Amino acid sequence: MATTKTPARPPKVNILGLEQVEYKGAPSTLCPGCGHDSISSRLVSVFFEMGVQPYNVAKFSGIGCSSKTPAYFLGRSHGFNSVHGRMPSVATGALVANRKLIGVGVSGDGDTGSIGFGQFKHMVRRNVPMVYIVENNGVYGLTKGQFSATADVGQKLKYAGLNELPPIDICAEAILGGCTFVARSFAGDPRQVEALMKAALSHRGLAVIDIISPCVTFNNHEDSTKSYAYGKEHEERLHDMTFIPSREEITVEYEEGESKEVTLHDGSKIMLKKLEEDYDPTNRSQALLRLNEAHDQQEFITGLIYVKPEGSQTIHDLVDLGDEPLVSLPESKLRPSREAFNNLMQELL
Repeated sequence: MATTKTPARPPKVNILGLEQVEYKGAPSTLCPGCGHDSISSRLVSVFFEMGVQPYNVAKFSGIGCSSKTPAYFLGRSHGFNSVHGRMPSVATGALVANRKLIGVGVSGDGDTGSIGFGQFKHMVRRNVPMVYIVENNGVYGLTKGQFSATADVGQKLKYAGLNELPPIDICAEAILGGCTFVARSFAGDPRQVEALMKAALSHRGLAVIDIISPCVTFNNHEDSTKSYAYGKEHEERLHDMTFIPSREEITVEYEEGESKEVTLHDGSKIMLKKLEEDYDPTNRSQALLRLNEAHDQQEFITGLIYVKPEGSQTIHDLVDLGDEPLVSLPESKLRPSREAFNNLMQELL
């Protein structure tokens, strides 16, 4: 009896005609079940769905398990793996030289909260336009599980003993430094992570996303606030959210409850379904207060914690860069003449 084969479906492509496989990177060498791999998968999906050309993206990282992540997504993009804690300065230089690049930094709680803390704070105050993701697990997983700067007070680790130091709150530090987009999420919540990433990519300025990403080897016990079990049991969303690109309309059905629309600088929007009637993500003081309350009450809040809709000057505005990237300007426009140089030196005498 003859049988007919069902014709294979053509692969799904995005607005650029690219398949999702074009946005993948190398196979991961991280521990099976690591939250970082979930974040890599979310980045692959987000860049594919938003139709971003991979070669228009520059990835940056420092040192640590988190800093291996850029190898696992966007294999056709630019990338730079810097010295421990020095990713912000490298990214700043690259994005000043070529303002057309889409910058994505992937760091960790040690790379950002310890050795790179000063660099992180200065990147925030300079408002370098890029997405800055912190894969936060509370330990130095690459060097066998010592406490990081975000580890909980009283946290116990098999080889590191008891932590007696208070943790650094990445989101609070970003808001205090003047960041205009600050969010927190959980690696085990792919829908929320993707919505926040899409919004961050459309933000004009630095967008910081602190993602709790459990370390399955050294810090996944039930009483750790960085574990899968704790995250699933204690997560309290500030809102349900869906990102709406400005170039197309997306219809979304919401459950009953109040919604708030936040318009970003380029006209893109985030629809927020508020679970707390008095919470306003555009209120900077309330955002800091809510983070303090969450800390005191041992809550794990996720979502868009703060956004400044009207925006502020980026580093490109502050140094008065033109629209043409410095990297594409000829030497005649980059190098001052001998006369101009002598006049400048005379002014300094």
